[in-house]
Amino acid sequence: MTQPWAKHFLVARSDFGRAVFMDRNDNLVAMQSSCEGQLLVVATPIGNLQDFSPRAVEVLAGADLVVAEDTRHSRGLLSHHGLNPPLQAMHEHNEEAVLPALIERLKAGDSIAVISDAGTPLISDPGFRLVRAAHQAGIPVRAVPGPSAVTAALSVCGLPTDRFSFEGFLPARESARRAAFEALEHEPRTMVFFETGKRIRASLDTLADVFGERREVAVCRELTKRFETVLRGSAREVLERVAEDPDQQRGEFVLVVAGAEQPEPDRQAAIELARELARELPASKAARIAARITGVPRRELFAAL
Repeated sequence: MTQPWAKHFLVARSDFGRAVFMDRNDNLVAMQSSCEGQLLVVATPIGNLQDFSPRAVEVLAGADLVVAEDTRHSRGLLSHHGLNPPLQAMHEHNEEAVLPALIERLKAGDSIAVISDAGTPLISDPGFRLVRAAHQAGIPVRAVPGPSAVTAALSVCGLPTDRFSFEGFLPARESARRAAFEALEHEPRTMVFFETGKRIRASLDTLADVFGERREVAVCRELTKRFETVLRGSAREVLERVAEDPDQQRGEFVLVVAGAEQPEPDRQAAIELARELARELPASKAARIAARITGVPRRELFAAL
């Protein structure tokens, strides 16, 4: 219920579920909580602190609790912006254990914000179990979008971005890394991987071996930071540039790889297949089956029958 004094002030509904009462000089007078809790998934900078959005700062300032993967790291980020909200750690080792208490707080009306060490939460970071549990409990889940290493790399890599596959961090062991690349050898979409400075050279070497030395890649290093670089070229060319420059083996990396080229279908063979099928099947069905097998458009095959 709105307090009697509230009618004398300007009111704005904030992202974090409160009515904010301001006086005529834009001074904060009070906040009144709503009875509905909500979970806010808040993106933070991936390197450049100026990329922190005003909305994200507002949400974090007003949250009853901020859940972070590394509270020490996040405390420094928040302090830089003059924020001092209550913090709680949530990482891959304790997410299941802390879930029940967090859901109870949300049900009680608390506003909880989720952040990661950098970028958009849940992208190769913990949090999806909490988001899923909140949905299952009927609690609103809202996005406060912002920086993401994935989309930042795609935007500057110069490779096709109409369709892409995000594959997360590559395995640390060479055998597992090779198996991961082999499973994606014929993937037609642009692929995005995270990698560390210690392993970027080894990963490029394995990539060139599995995908071929001519596969086009982009190595995006330290995005939005002082020493940001983007190396583009064939897998072999980029590997050589990384190998000869120790600085290109330091920092955080996003590896973007062009998808496999798809061979053009053999149209004459497809037409012959459709004609053979048409000996036993209606023409429309024969064309449909041949199109599914060969990749040649059904209409083109049907017209040839």
